[in-house]
Amino acid sequence: MRAIPLSYVMRNLWVRRVTTALTAGGMALVVFVFATVLMMSEGINETMVATGQLDNVIVLRKGAGTEINSAISRDQAAAIEALPAVANDSLGRKQLSREVVVLNNLPKRDSGELSNVTVRGTNAVGIGLRPQVRLVRGRMFQPGTSEVIVGSGIVRGFANMEIGHTLHFAGRDWVVVGHFDAQRSGFDSELWADSEQVMQAFHRAVYSTLLYRLSHPGALEATRQAMATDPRLQMDAKLEQRFYAEQSESMSRFIRLLGLSLSVIFSIGAIVGAMITMFAAVASRIGEIGTLRALGFRKEAVLIAFLGESLGLALVGGLVGLGAASLMQMVNISTVNYQTFSEIAFRFRFTPTVAGQTMAFALLMGFLGGFVPAWRAARLSIIECLRQA
Repeated sequence: MRAIPLSYVMRNLWVRRVTTALTAGGMALVVFVFATVLMMSEGINETMVATGQLDNVIVLRKGAGTEINSAISRDQAAAIEALPAVANDSLGRKQLSREVVVLNNLPKRDSGELSNVTVRGTNAVGIGLRPQVRLVRGRMFQPGTSEVIVGSGIVRGFANMEIGHTLHFAGRDWVVVGHFDAQRSGFDSELWADSEQVMQAFHRAVYSTLLYRLSHPGALEATRQAMATDPRLQMDAKLEQRFYAEQSESMSRFIRLLGLSLSVIFSIGAIVGAMITMFAAVASRIGEIGTLRALGFRKEAVLIAFLGESLGLALVGGLVGLGAASLMQMVNISTVNYQTFSEIAFRFRFTPTVAGQTMAFALLMGFLGGFVPAWRAARLSIIECLRQA
């Protein structure tokens, strides 16, 4: 079968450049929404996975889905700390951090509306177990004092987070003494203070979670066996990175479902627009179709040529929409993590997977919008076309 030259297909798109631009523009808007949703999902996954370390283990009460819902007594914490699976530092001290995690309402920077912020009570060991966290301004909080250090996401999004400002919550004043950066992890959306002071202020008698470094790669299983044999230790132990990855799964799934549903609804309009454009192209070029058929081009060649035009429209729209979506990488936003009901800051993340899925979606719209008109063009008889020419 002789194929109609690609230059002929592209020339027809250029001849109808105003219609081509309008149709491709509609597709570009749909593609932008689709790509942005995927980038948002990738950004949340990146933020949550980056929060954990491969050699750290997090311990929570059995059945607790989040740190907020967990409760670990001091006796249970001491029992876990005594396990040989917990690594020692160079001075023989256990590398285990007893932490408390609570929520607190603070005003947003722009609107002044209250929103939940995660407050983490930690200590020097906990800070050392998180090498991605570094102080960028000010100093570390002093143990035994009502001082806090603030993550970069909170500094950007909430009011009165400058060093030296006083925050009032949990019945006392807390002084901001430092800002830290956690390399785009979930810790950027937290306030950190001394764990014992947080427990006193929020009237907590138990810890929320334990974090420790493994003494060797296979030590996690030993912790789980110890928990299974000791009735006091009704707790779960997970690698920290795996725990935070699981935290992102349901939220990412929800965002994808909502965003993709909107994209599908919008894509119906784009497909109809492409279909109308291609039907108009067929109607205005009946004489050309008859000439092509008279020159020996078969129905299949005509179908492929018109379908190629529709796919070309989709390709242009896809590239424009994808290019616009890629600019969203410069935007930092925050949303509510509905598992913890606290603010989490993240960025849109552009990946090869996002690009591939987006272009596949754009070409699918082009195929669905162009197949029926192309089929119509291929079914026209030579005599009918030449008669109407």
